[in-house]
Amino acid sequence: MAKNNQKMVEEITSMNEDFAKWYTDIVKKAELIEYTSVKGCMVIRPYGYAIWENIQRILDTMFKELGHENVCMPMFIPESLLNKEKDHVEGFAPEVAWVTHGGSEKLEERLCVRPTSETLFCEHYANIIQSYRDLPKLYNQWVSVVRWEKTTRPFLRSREFLWQEGHTIHATAEEAIDETERMLNCYARFCEEYLAIPVIKGKKTESDKFAGAVSTYAIEALMHDGKALQAGTSHYFGDGFAKAFDIQFTNKDNKLTYPHQTSWGVTTRLIGAIIMTHGDDNGLVLPPAVAPVQVIVIPVAQHKEGVLDKANEILSKLKDAGIRAAIDDTDNSPGWKYSQAEMKGIPVRIEIGPKDIENGACVMVTRHNREKTAVSLENSFETLVETAKQKLNEVRDGMYALALENREKKTYTCRSLDEINKTLEQNGDGFVKAMWCGDEACEDKVKEVTGVGSRCIPFEQEQIDDKCVCCGKKAKHMVLWGKAY
Repeated sequence: MAKNNQKMVEEITSMNEDFAKWYTDIVKKAELIEYTSVKGCMVIRPYGYAIWENIQRILDTMFKELGHENVCMPMFIPESLLNKEKDHVEGFAPEVAWVTHGGSEKLEERLCVRPTSETLFCEHYANIIQSYRDLPKLYNQWVSVVRWEKTTRPFLRSREFLWQEGHTIHATAEEAIDETERMLNCYARFCEEYLAIPVIKGKKTESDKFAGAVSTYAIEALMHDGKALQAGTSHYFGDGFAKAFDIQFTNKDNKLTYPHQTSWGVTTRLIGAIIMTHGDDNGLVLPPAVAPVQVIVIPVAQHKEGVLDKANEILSKLKDAGIRAAIDDTDNSPGWKYSQAEMKGIPVRIEIGPKDIENGACVMVTRHNREKTAVSLENSFETLVETAKQKLNEVRDGMYALALENREKKTYTCRSLDEINKTLEQNGDGFVKAMWCGDEACEDKVKEVTGVGSRCIPFEQEQIDDKCVCCGKKAKHMVLWGKAY
């Protein structure tokens, strides 16, 4: 067994040496993805897809508990439909992929391969909503979308990716705003409780909000390298889309009025967030809630009598307790098996060999800190199962604590552009808290001079200074700034 600071998987580039290469090494060597002949499109391999399935399963349950229903919209959007909301189409135009032919015949109207589905939902709403009794509609769909990104990276930016997009429509602005905030809180809870990723909730600036939205809220997470990653967004549309698509309903006063809408979504980018928040130089470190295998049983000297039998008995007890467990009974060496378990980020591994059996115990190792614990095999494995459950909780809590520590260590408070530059030069990338007057010109200048852009206006405000970090005029907000993926 390697010591805590020993590198077990030599094939992975150190993150301190080349973070981008480290990331690519992990997604390939942990068998999460494979590249394809279409640039920017990836095969999500079974292990990577199993992580997404667990994300999907948990979130889908959360959405349904809040009253949402799943639907499925078409993949194609007629150009005329996309053009109905001017701001929306302008925001997505550079990333749209178009279908121009059906077979050998040129289409009368181009079809957009959906980059998002607001227009499709609006067309549908216009057909099914007549009265206040038809509201609200709380919809969600799990689909793939296409955005023709110029620079791509697995999970973080790909031309086709998987996501969920929630779309709701309400009788009043108050209801829609409540929904927007409720879903942002849902995402924050999911990231923190299930993915062990601490996030900061806030509102996007006007220049950074979603195309066609009145306001956009986001959760921002900080990666190992000090760069920010937008982990989820929730948008309030007001009645702008309803007016563009002529969606009206008769309210309780028997008057025609426009409804208010929201949309919200997370993507397979969350897998990238897990890698870059928790991974280390030995591979993945997976949160137990989404790990395809939560506990791996590794028999040592399995050719010796009774070892495989005992290992399979342990496996059976873990599975009976509802733990996602597996066994590595290949003929590879124990060291190789340990390395594979590390690479795959399996939260807990159990080592069992002849001496362990003789002592009536096994060794349990937690992935995030490599802590080893001797665990009794007596009492029909009750102690083993309870300890495994306890260790899985410890892994989640330990991962969250390490991620929070990294974020706090790389969060800086600055009062001038010079201070931002000096701080980042001395300490490396991270979140910068600084005051802002609300002027877009100042927002642009901060990025131009320092390289950090606005990530969000945090809901939890701090009065760092009364002056804007850029122009020195009276400040309106404390803004979270950072370099982003």
